[in-house]
Amino acid sequence: GLALTLLSSGDDGLDIVPARDVAIDGALVYSCLPRSTAREWLLRRHLPVVDVDQDPDPDVPSVNVDDRGGARAAAQHLVDLGHRRIALVALAADGGDGPGPAHSQQERLAGWYEALAPVGIEPVTCEVATHGVDQAAAAISELLASDDRPTGVLCFSDVLGFGVLRAAHEAGLDVPGDLSVVGFDDSPASRHSQPALTTVHQNVVEKGRVATAALTEAIGGTEPPVRHEVLPTSLVVRTSTAPPPADGAG
Repeated sequence: GLALTLLSSGDDGLDIVPARDVAIDGALVYSCLPRSTAREWLLRRHLPVVDVDQDPDPDVPSVNVDDRGGARAAAQHLVDLGHRRIALVALAADGGDGPGPAHSQQERLAGWYEALAPVGIEPVTCEVATHGVDQAAAAISELLASDDRPTGVLCFSDVLGFGVLRAAHEAGLDVPGDLSVVGFDDSPASRHSQPALTTVHQNVVEKGRVATAALTEAIGGTEPPVRHEVLPTSLVVRTSTAPPPADGAG
């Protein structure tokens, strides 16, 4: 019996700020930047709020996945295969006085480094400002053409992984013979890409179910204790990863 309304987190210079002005009974705050003004407005309105893919707030229920553990498993997979020249394809984060990276960005980056740093690997990072296949392909293409190109690439998402697969094909590189690629999310398309993408599985349906259950409980008038749910992730190995070529290890 509840209707779902999708609201932008920005005001886009308009007189109406959705999080401030739209009539709603509660909100799921999904992957907003840490100092999101939209989230601040929702809290000022004293509306029931559940954070999803956000830094845990002690006063607000939250649902996250184990981004750090999943990213660590992905990086360890490449290390165990023998890769030592590894690149990261990640979403750009504002620095300095900007809003900073979102929760999943921070956690996945930390997880990658937890596996790479102990074996002395300093990865090259390619950042994309927009989350898209074209952007990922453009970001990695120059690196793939270099003499010391990576033999393995860890991607923030499957979408960015598809961009790396495209760039590798355009560069005449074989995946996984010349280059191993790992995504994150285990989207349906990852099973059908060429080659099928090794990735980290997260249960997005369960994440939505748990978050909605917490919100509807709060809207219903009960005040359960604040809970912070962390759902598991798991590595799904497919055919986009293999040991590096003979001259690519070490």
